[in-house]
Amino acid sequence: MPESLTAQQIDRIIEMAWEDRTPFEAILAQFGLAEAEVIVLMRRELKPASWRRWRARVQGRATKHQAKSAVEGARFKSDLQRVITGNKISKRG
Repeated sequence: MPESLTAQQIDRIIEMAWEDRTPFEAILAQFGLAEAEVIVLMRRELKPASWRRWRARVQGRATKHQAKSAVEGARFKSDLQRVITGNKISKRG
């Protein structure tokens, strides 16, 4: 697991891990963390009750694994998701 993650990156990884439609492969592509590493990070960063709730939620969830997902190759994006342009997070107007 990369030890050089900033607090902002850790917060984003946690946010992505909680999102139902964000697969672990997206976290791997963006931050270089495999599923097992995300699990270790979540266990370290979350309170015990939150960890158990998250783990129960993602355990076996098809949308958290691209290979198991019913929608192949499609990306889901919330209208509320921030737009990232040139490595800067745009403000919603």
